[in-house]
Amino acid sequence: MLNSLRNNIVVHRPNQLSRQWAQRIVNRYAANAKVSEVDVQSVNIGTSTRLRLTVKHDAMGIVPSRWFVKTPSLAIKSRAITAIPRLLHKEVHFYNSLSHGTPVNLPQILAAQSLLGRGTTLVMTDLDELGYRPGLTADALSLEQARRVVEKLAGFHAHYWDNAGLLKTHRWLNGFSHNVENHMGTLLAVPLMRRGLERAGSLVPSKLHRSALHYAADRRRITKILATGVQTLVHHDCHPGNLFWNQAEPGFLDWQLVRMGEGISDLAYFLATSLKPESRRTHEKQLLELYLASLTEHGIGGLDEEVYYRRYRAHLVYPFEAMIVTLAIGGMMEHNSNLELIARASAAIDDHDSYAALAL
Repeated sequence: MLNSLRNNIVVHRPNQLSRQWAQRIVNRYAANAKVSEVDVQSVNIGTSTRLRLTVKHDAMGIVPSRWFVKTPSLAIKSRAITAIPRLLHKEVHFYNSLSHGTPVNLPQILAAQSLLGRGTTLVMTDLDELGYRPGLTADALSLEQARRVVEKLAGFHAHYWDNAGLLKTHRWLNGFSHNVENHMGTLLAVPLMRRGLERAGSLVPSKLHRSALHYAADRRRITKILATGVQTLVHHDCHPGNLFWNQAEPGFLDWQLVRMGEGISDLAYFLATSLKPESRRTHEKQLLELYLASLTEHGIGGLDEEVYYRRYRAHLVYPFEAMIVTLAIGGMMEHNSNLELIARASAAIDDHDSYAALAL
């Protein structure tokens, strides 16, 4: 029991981020170091509670002094949506069991723990400490930035391409969390889509409303259609706010929705949310070609560009749904940023007649 207490780093509220709590983390890296102070710099509540800390200790050079902490959301609505399917628990699983072999840049994790029935806490080095720039949700990426992300996504997808054994080894990927998330998504799809469309107003052309509601009503079947391609590990939430930058090199944050899926879905989500519509229209064809060429360079053969273009069109429905549902629930994303991503994703499905593409 004593050893369990010494290793427990799970917290539920900001006032539990004590010197003794920080000491348990520092002890993992420097057994004789002492923590003298913990100062909570900021608290941000969205899909999770995100806290930035300054930790004073005498293990400089071994342990960073600025930390970033994620716990389940303190907002009741956001907590209900994310805690029931245990999304933060899933992110902790990813960092503890898959991150070491993942060929993309990730944040530096100091501690990650999930205890059934007791909570989940993720502690990482603050990006500022490492000189990295965190992405902002409404960032509009340049062509060169988009190219770098697309290349990274292709390498990531190629690494896990058609790896059926991954689900046997890591059943949590598409297990309880995935099933509960799908069930909740199907159950709430129509009321949340309707509310989100109402709140979005003129940002979503009225001609898309009926198709969006038909999609919501038929979500379970459509989700299965969108999962019929070659399976790989996907991020599933690849918008600008879940990126960070080490100069020109992108890294990927927030792995709460990681799962097995079709790689092109990550590309659709990324392009629909990360580029202004005019930039996406100009560059998306070459970015899709870059994605397929990068997969080929990583040894993935038999890629039909026409097939992947059709799949890309169809997968654009998900980032639109995700942003509309986020708006419908409220409090999960900064409001103006949410509206901006809705405008971008709405333009993408309109440009590509994505609901019609589902029939393909």
